[in-house]
Amino acid sequence: MTETQEQHLVIVGGGLVGGALACALAPLGLRISLLEARAPAQLQADDRYIALALGSQRILAGLGLWETIAPAAEPIRRIHVSDRGHCAFARIDQAEEGVEALGYVVAARELGQAIGAALARADCVERLSPARLIAHRVEGERVHLDIEDGGRRRHLATRLLVGADGSESRLRDALGARVWTRDYHQVALITRVRASHPQPGTAFERFTASGPLAFLPLPEGRYSVVWTCRPEDSAALLALDESAFLARLQEHFGQRLGELREPGPRSLWPLHLRLARKTTGERLVIIGNAAHQLHPVAGQGFNLGLRDVAALAEALSRSADPGAAPTLADYQRWRGRDALETAWFTDTLARLFIPRFTPLVAARALGMLAVDALPPLRQGLARRFMGCQGRAPRLARGLPLENPHA
Repeated sequence: MTETQEQHLVIVGGGLVGGALACALAPLGLRISLLEARAPAQLQADDRYIALALGSQRILAGLGLWETIAPAAEPIRRIHVSDRGHCAFARIDQAEEGVEALGYVVAARELGQAIGAALARADCVERLSPARLIAHRVEGERVHLDIEDGGRRRHLATRLLVGADGSESRLRDALGARVWTRDYHQVALITRVRASHPQPGTAFERFTASGPLAFLPLPEGRYSVVWTCRPEDSAALLALDESAFLARLQEHFGQRLGELREPGPRSLWPLHLRLARKTTGERLVIIGNAAHQLHPVAGQGFNLGLRDVAALAEALSRSADPGAAPTLADYQRWRGRDALETAWFTDTLARLFIPRFTPLVAARALGMLAVDALPPLRQGLARRFMGCQGRAPRLARGLPLENPHA
């Protein structure tokens, strides 16, 4: 008979969010298994860039990871928002907020390497890759799992099962949660370019007829580009040669950064909204994209996932039983409102800045002018972008977890 291995926690999904949670909990001495369906080489192939909010930088500092990541991070000190074809714009500046930066741009690969190095030093964390969950069942105070690890079957038992298994989460389905969904009928085209007249530290969000176009600053005058477009246009954009693609991108963005050059590889990501209205069940919790997949218009997706990590780690640090109902209720109180408000905020922006209906265009212009002219509005928007609203757990204040059971 196959032996059952006892763990405090099993995390399904070993990407950035699942890995960050394991890093957060490792100092508590919890026995953790981290399951990832992809092979390590696939995880390391992620060439995206992520806009980290200031609140996320503080969480990474609390995890002890920021010192490793910081040399490769490009600060965002200003955000410039505009509407193509109209004179209205809004500006947010770190000096007005009294912070060193509003956020940072970091390569997903750098984040993954920092998390991986920290986990390699954590004796209490077992990393299984490629591995997948086959089935699970709750019996009393344990969740019993059948997993496949490198082609062999294993059995685990755990106090808490965490689903960090992405937007197509099977564990979200297992919760039976009602999911608020929206198909934006858009895709995000992601690439990189170099600008002849860069503005270091400034991120641009430009709203066009097809959707938002974001330029995130990188070192040496380069920018990570996230271009939201209609699906029927995306194949044509991929098929263009470099010169024709740059001309099309320049037409949509304008001359604010001078001539755009040296485009990187292009990839497409379909855009959807998925918000699980319930994220906890019997000894089960879902976090990250398993709980909420957002439009990239405000760069909130990964940041929201890191706030899940900070709150769940705080709730677990206070409890002798990670999967107990009061522990998960404590986590739900931390997270429910933030997830709902952030989803509403990004969904509103995504839909508000797409239609070209004339009265709506005029209202958008007035709104941006009001944000630029009125400090209270501007500061409220800045705090939303920085992820610094509401009650913050210890990690979100840049502090390590306390371990009352040590």
